[in-house]
Amino acid sequence: MSRRTLLRALGAGAGAAALAGCGVPAAYVEPADRAAEDRSGSDKRLVFANWPLYIDVDENDPQKRPTLDAFEKQSGISVKYTEEINDNDEFFGKVSPALMNHQETGRDLIVVSDWMASRYVRLGWVQGMDRSRQPNVDRHLDPLLRKPSFDPGRLHTVPWQSGITGIAYNRKKLGREIRHTSDLWKDDLRGRVTLLAGLDEAYSLLMQGNGADVTRWTADDFHAMTDQLRRLVRKRHIRRFTGNDYIKDLSSGDVLACQAYSGDIIQLQADNPDIEFVVPEEGAELWAESLMVPNLARHKRNAEALVDYYYRPEVAAQLAAAVNYVCPVPAARDVLASSSDKEQAELAENPLIFPSDDMRKRLATARDMTARERPAFTKEWNEIVGL
Repeated sequence: MSRRTLLRALGAGAGAAALAGCGVPAAYVEPADRAAEDRSGSDKRLVFANWPLYIDVDENDPQKRPTLDAFEKQSGISVKYTEEINDNDEFFGKVSPALMNHQETGRDLIVVSDWMASRYVRLGWVQGMDRSRQPNVDRHLDPLLRKPSFDPGRLHTVPWQSGITGIAYNRKKLGREIRHTSDLWKDDLRGRVTLLAGLDEAYSLLMQGNGADVTRWTADDFHAMTDQLRRLVRKRHIRRFTGNDYIKDLSSGDVLACQAYSGDIIQLQADNPDIEFVVPEEGAELWAESLMVPNLARHKRNAEALVDYYYRPEVAAQLAAAVNYVCPVPAARDVLASSSDKEQAELAENPLIFPSDDMRKRLATARDMTARERPAFTKEWNEIVGL
């Protein structure tokens, strides 16, 4: 079971729909007001909030996390690790009252999707990291992930793991290849295609399929995409809009092609080699879920040390082998390739963990939707999807 599959099983996001299009509170925090007295020197601990199933665990004891345990031993820093983030909006609602009122969240390090991280950065709710304390981040962070529009230079955020939103399909049952997003709209897939229901998860690939440059997409690009979707919905070409239940539909054969996350498809392919994942010729989105230090965190230097530890290639390789998302540390590929473990060595050749040079040319990170754009665009999207 993948992390995203578990979240769907838990009903993640069910209570957050009302928050999704509401923008963010107008509570900007000035840079001078973001830091608290850092107790890292005398208090060797930190609190790290992450998503479920998003770290390596010991096969014989799920309570043990080898990379985290090694960090504690090497650094002398004790880590309270919580798996409390089940949905971006839900977690935002949990911590926003403290952050907008200049109060501590009780967490030193959090992980959210980059489209949500942009809200925190825009509001001034996270602190800049001291890169002089993070030589591994500076040296090993994937160039494709270094310059998101919402955080130029990655001063406030560091990718934990990355992934691709592309197209998955059953090549044997479909009987042909899919190479373009437009291939989804051919007659033989009428009623056998699903798209993702989440606006932030779905829109980039669909606009790329129409030739838009998603690094600087416009309102016209967005409306051209939604007009296309309305026509496809009216024709009943799109079977439905889904969360992570697309995995079940694709596995059962109820759908033959779908919008999908690369991390999920790695696991599906282990059971069904006929499932293929495609980065269309027009491109697909490379996204990340990133580490941030929230305002007034009491153990900032400890948190920065943990972030830098996970950018050691040997540690990044161990994490990538466990979670099977796109690794933000390309140098980890050589570590896995030299492994005496055959399965780990094979992971080094998996383009869904280490994208090939050809695939990398077709990956882009969409510019973030602004606070002004979001309410109207979300309303338009939800009317089409039926939320």
